[in-house]
Order: sequence, then structure tokens, then C-alpha cells
Amino acid sequence: MPIVRIIEGPVGAGKSTFSASLASRTGGVHIALDAWFAKLFSPDRPTGDFIPWYVSRKDRLLDLIWIHSQAILTSGSDVILELGLIQRQPRMDFCRKVMGSGFGLLMYELDAPREERWARVQRRNSEKGSTFSMVVPAQIFELASNMWEPSDSLEREEYEIELVSTGSCEEGDG
Repeated sequence: MPIVRIIEGPVGAGKSTFSASLASRTGGVHIALDAWFAKLFSPDRPTGDFIPWYVSRKDRLLDLIWIHSQAILTSGSDVILELGLIQRQPRMDFCRKVMGSGFGLLMYELDAPREERWARVQRRNSEKGSTFSMVVPAQIFELASNMWEPSDSLEREEYEIELVSTGSCEEGDG
């Protein structure tokens, strides 16, 4: 039975690198919200307060990604979802939706020291390599890092979570 593999963690934790590697090892289909978001919406991003603009589009995109994921799962392939669910409640809501649809679920929670994550983001911003979707400025890195909520005991009791450290000796940049 195909499963949903959700990859979460703070910005710069190595999610994109980990997801690509996992897709290669499992034959699953990797879907990264940031890549879809950048292609669909970045040209229209407002210059001022973009948070309400971002949130409404992210919610719609999550719905679309889930519809697409169900089609992939029904065809027999795993999906590897990198969705930027950095806050606990929206992440739990999404995971409950997955489980309520009858699919298996495994979440990988990645993390690395903040300084290392920032160095990765700066490198990704300048190199614009394979995991690059959009420039992440310092203020957005700080905002997203401060909003990150790691899993708690309630979340870990509800579904399987594998904790993955990508610090120091790992080469992640997601």
C-alpha cells in the first residue's frame, strides 16, 4: 500500500535535499510546495505586507497538492510531500486528513542548528542550485525560524515521526 511521507522542519534544515534522496530510494513522487508556489504565484507577490497574500495562496495550494497526491497514491506510488507546515496545528490537521483518507503516513522531522541553516539558505540564495525555489531574505528566515514548532508528545503519539538531524556532517540545504 502506498504511503504519504511528509518532510517537515525549519527553513534550511535540508528538507529538499532529503526529499530528493528519499524519492530516489523509494521511487516515490516528490512534491515541494515551494516549487509550485514560486512558479504559480511569485510573479504576483506584493511588495508590502505579503503574509495574508501568502497564507491564502498556500492554503489553496495545499488543497490542490492533496488532490494531486491522492491520484498518485491511487496509482500505487508513494508521495513525498514537502509542505512547509511549520506550525503544529495545521500540520496535525493535514496529517489527520491523510489518515482519514485511509493512506499510511510517516513524517520525517528534520533539524539542524540555526546558524548552519542560515548558512545553507545564504548558499542556496546565491548558488540557485537544484533545491532553489525562491530567495529567502534574512527577515523571512528569521520569521519562519521563529514560527517553527517541532512535534510534541501529542503529535508523536498520533502518528509516526522519524526525527532526522541534518547538522554539521550532513549536506542539506532545504
